[in-house]
Amino acid sequence: MPLTLDTYRLLGRSGLRVSPLALGTATFGTEWGWGAEPDDARKLFDTYVERGGNFIDTAGTYTDGSSERLLGEFTRGNRESLVLATKYTTLSRPGDPNSGGPHRKSMFTSVETSLRRLNTDYLDLLYLHVWDDTTPVEEILRGMDDLVRQGKVLHVAISNVPAWQVSRMQAIADLRGWSPLVALQIEYSLVERTGERDLIPMARELGLGVVPYSPLAGGVLTGKYRRDDGPAESTRRSFNADLGLVTERNLAIADVVREVAAELECTPAQVALAWTLRNPGVTAPIIGARTTAQLEDNLGALAVAFTPAQLVRLDEVSAIDPGYPHAMLASDHIRKVTTGDLKIDSRR
Repeated sequence: MPLTLDTYRLLGRSGLRVSPLALGTATFGTEWGWGAEPDDARKLFDTYVERGGNFIDTAGTYTDGSSERLLGEFTRGNRESLVLATKYTTLSRPGDPNSGGPHRKSMFTSVETSLRRLNTDYLDLLYLHVWDDTTPVEEILRGMDDLVRQGKVLHVAISNVPAWQVSRMQAIADLRGWSPLVALQIEYSLVERTGERDLIPMARELGLGVVPYSPLAGGVLTGKYRRDDGPAESTRRSFNADLGLVTERNLAIADVVREVAAELECTPAQVALAWTLRNPGVTAPIIGARTTAQLEDNLGALAVAFTPAQLVRLDEVSAIDPGYPHAMLASDHIRKVTTGDLKIDSRR
């Protein structure tokens, strides 16, 4: 059955119901030299909510705070119906080392600032945005738990952190009776599948809903880059090339995405998003449109249905080396010496 924005899913080990596509709002505001003006941002927000969407993603430093401020205006009439997620840790005041990072001072200051901008008494979900490998995890987890006990945050989550660290933090939270992590935000797409090695399996095992960002790989999977791009595309292409996105491998993946889109009579963006949605470990990819036309196109991914042959083509062209020890453990030799001829169903 095709999905809709009001086909809600549980977020990890929580009882929180969220839409299968989250609305990313890093495009709300033009302070970074691109993005949507306030009136256009309002149209994006209204379109998403009117279609049944309830999962809104932002961060304290998106567009220098404008993203949260605009959301504070847009959510005045329906705050209780929405799941607002924001993030902390990125530097808010250059030169002030304590205005960023995952530590307690940064956490509490950032949350208070976000609450004021968002015009709300509580956050539904607070992410640690970027790991910096300096603050003791006990300080982070206890700080998050204090915010939950104060009622300023309902659920806590994490992003851009190694799998071993997330699993360690979840174990500590469980053992000490602190608020558990319920979501994991990672980059994940046909172009970036390395999360399948450890992060996504870890999240499924420990009860974290995966919320992928950049499911279109910076636009590469929309088909806007070609090997024969002319000078008009040079600036935009060079920016993404500097990020390592415009490579021969990624262009080959985009070619297959376009082919499948033509067969299904949909757009490449819809194919890329629909593929990400099929992963049973994924809860809600984040879409970051700048125009309502882009948003409507992205939402069309909910109705895409692949044939088995199309999925094989997409999986094969984007396949990654599983690495050690995954490749070894999946080999026929290891299976033979560990299970012999036994037929074991490893599904849960």
